[in-house]
Amino acid sequence: MAHHHHGAGHLAEMLDLDADVLHDHHRELIAWAASLVPEHPRIIDLGAGSGTGALALARHLPDADVTAVDLDEDLLAHLRHRASEAGLADRVRTVRADLDAAWPDLGPADLVWASASMHHFADVDSTLARVRDTLRPGGAFMITELDSFPRFLTDPAGVALEDRCHAELDRLRREAGMHMGLDWGARLTAAGFTLDGERRFDLELRPPLPAKARRYAQVTMQRMRHRLEDTLSAD
Repeated sequence: MAHHHHGAGHLAEMLDLDADVLHDHHRELIAWAASLVPEHPRIIDLGAGSGTGALALARHLPDADVTAVDLDEDLLAHLRHRASEAGLADRVRTVRADLDAAWPDLGPADLVWASASMHHFADVDSTLARVRDTLRPGGAFMITELDSFPRFLTDPAGVALEDRCHAELDRLRREAGMHMGLDWGARLTAAGFTLDGERRFDLELRPPLPAKARRYAQVTMQRMRHRLEDTLSAD
């Protein structure tokens, strides 16, 4: 089990660092989501991870109740700890669930938020149908997905290495059946949603970098190395 916990701890740290380093981007997303909900909204965060979205929404919307759903109990414990430290424990609750299996009763919700979690679901269309059932009439569903993953190295050898690593991770994701690069707008429309808006954010951090950027790079690349140790040689 220690091995699993080590991974979860690193994942939690990486997700928290990601939020710190991409703070402005997250703030813009949260403000957009907040503009879509009525007073006293009920919000569900699907695949909440370490709680970045759930906690930011609860902070930004002082009258919101947020339900954070994830399969990983370690991440949910981390999330509860962060919520109580931030004084949000009364408005943020966690539910452990495998969302590829039968869903617990989560609704009705004014906003369902899925940040970099939709590509993990086994069956996208059935997930979209369940989200529709969970939303109140007029409720909003907000999906954020990545087109690409962060790059850190700038010298030619480093760039070449990073390219190889990312290509290998892409292959592993495809083999695992992850849905990368889907046209989510089209899938939502097909599932009966009305598309309200679609935005693309190009994130490029220029020096001076945030204080935690170096640690973010280190943790991200350690995680990458760990995931590739069976498929790429140490050289």
